[in-house]
Amino acid sequence: MNVRNRNQTAVLVTGGAGYIGAHACKALARDGYLPVAYDNLVYGHPAAVKWGPLEAGDINDRRRLESVMQRYKPAAVMHFAAYAYVGESVTNPAKYYHNNAVGSLSLLEAMRNCNMDKVIFSSTCATYGLPEQTPIAESHPQSPINPYGRSKLMIEWILQDFAAAYGIEFVSLRYFNAAGADPDAEIGEDHHPETHLIPLVLDAALGRIDQITVFGTDYDTPDGTCIRDYIHVSDLADAHLLALEYLLSRRGSIMFNLGNGHGFSVRQVIETAAEVTGCDIPFRDSDRRPGDPPILIGDSQKIRQVLGWEPVLHQLNTIIETAWQWHRKIN
Repeated sequence: MNVRNRNQTAVLVTGGAGYIGAHACKALARDGYLPVAYDNLVYGHPAAVKWGPLEAGDINDRRRLESVMQRYKPAAVMHFAAYAYVGESVTNPAKYYHNNAVGSLSLLEAMRNCNMDKVIFSSTCATYGLPEQTPIAESHPQSPINPYGRSKLMIEWILQDFAAAYGIEFVSLRYFNAAGADPDAEIGEDHHPETHLIPLVLDAALGRIDQITVFGTDYDTPDGTCIRDYIHVSDLADAHLLALEYLLSRRGSIMFNLGNGHGFSVRQVIETAAEVTGCDIPFRDSDRRPGDPPILIGDSQKIRQVLGWEPVLHQLNTIIETAWQWHRKIN
């Protein structure tokens, strides 16, 4: 393990007990930082906090945030804390605007009060909405089609305004489909309820659910099912470390896509999971879901060129193998 001496420089990780946040904490510790996980534990798991302290708290609790910031004096914030169920955001948008948008404003105000000026924001390709062309570059128009995507775009706007007015520097990382698990199987994906395709497919392989539902088989794709760009969560975490180095070197604010640049269909995921697990994956075909685009693939050339980021665990079978190793461990 390559551990560099950072003199235990602290980094505040909001949502640090969650799926992506926990992987970022492991990457930070590997690089010699002290990750301070700040999480309200609504969806996070205390057991996922293994590489630094856990500070329980909500991002809407500015007094609590300021207390934690004053105690650890972090060099930067990695901001993952958010609600992220697209369907729920449609039926309960108030929950998403209050937590994601207003909570992020609370975090930024706490940062200002504690003289902190660097934040890495966990954004999403959902800010683009229905793609006008693929692969999707950062210059693509942002026109989200659900409250989840709109809440994330609001935060991007807030960050730009805070950068101009108050000198806060940010890196906004627009994820495509985060997937897989820590190759050491120390942490992984454990959502309740689960809505992501790969863990659902593995649940079907283990018999935890009866079958997978394939929504739409008549898209203009090679096998008729939707195609998505899956990025391994460890590659995603490594991108956050590069973004941190970028900010600490005071190179200013910037936005990046995070994806592999190629996609896999729903049927390819099911077939590959069957090969990896050696299990049958029962599934049924169903109608399309409203708003599901046929293809979502990200253009990540910008982060490759500017930060030198290269995904390592980009093969679909590798992504599923790491997820399967973790899935069997917790089931």
